Amino acid sequence: MATAAIGIMCKAPKPGATKSRLAATIGPEAAARLSGCFLQDVAAAIEAVPAQIGRRGYGVYAPAGVEPELQRLFPPSFGLLLQVDDDFGNVLFGAMRDLLAAKHDCVLLVNGDSPTLPTSLLVEAIDTLRRPGDRLVLGRASDGGYYLVGLKHPHRELFANIQWGTATVAQSTLERADEIGLEATLLPEWYDVDDLETLGWLRDELAGKSARFRGGGPAVATRAFLAAMPGASP
Repeated sequence: MATAAIGIMCKAPKPGATKSRLAATIGPEAAARLSGCFLQDVAAAIEAVPAQIGRRGYGVYAPAGVEPELQRLFPPSFGLLLQVDDDFGNVLFGAMRDLLAAKHDCVLLVNGDSPTLPTSLLVEAIDTLRRPGDRLVLGRASDGGYYLVGLKHPHRELFANIQWGTATVAQSTLERADEIGLEATLLPEWYDVDDLETLGWLRDELAGKSARFRGGGPAVATRAFLAAMPGASP
């Protein structure tokens, strides 16, 4: 049975080493705990992809030595894939290359900062990649980056010389795909939670007040943590 690999790009949620922009407002301990909740909820979205579709979740992580902590966050069925490089493009390409080499028929890499990521988008990405012909699937994020990139053949060009962390990442990637003749399919926009503004978006979504983002996952772990925070509504 063909299986799609779905890798969450992640770091172990340690105070002072994760979610720095959120940590500046909610504190490093709360930011780290919230990051852990995000990872649990993204993993749950992956596990909700129907088994008959064929999929396996992975944590794509750095640095080495944090495996026990990640194993506590992820379901037992998840694999772990270490990818260490100062260039994030090399990390993404290395994960694509290694997971395809593990005989998965396609690979989705998703960020670990979208706790309400809809499972339906993962299913749509897999279905699209399994159509005949080589192709790219990209989920554009609200900040100009992307929350998902999917391939069935490794293409280093898509990840080389990209200005990571800028509002041009998704557009540059689409332009690169066009340059190499790779058909691209865009998924509906979603968002990363990186700062106080996007945390507000998340609160609104979980409270059913968002006009922009609808149909997201339940984010059980994140919802519970936010409900316990002072001033939180849900």
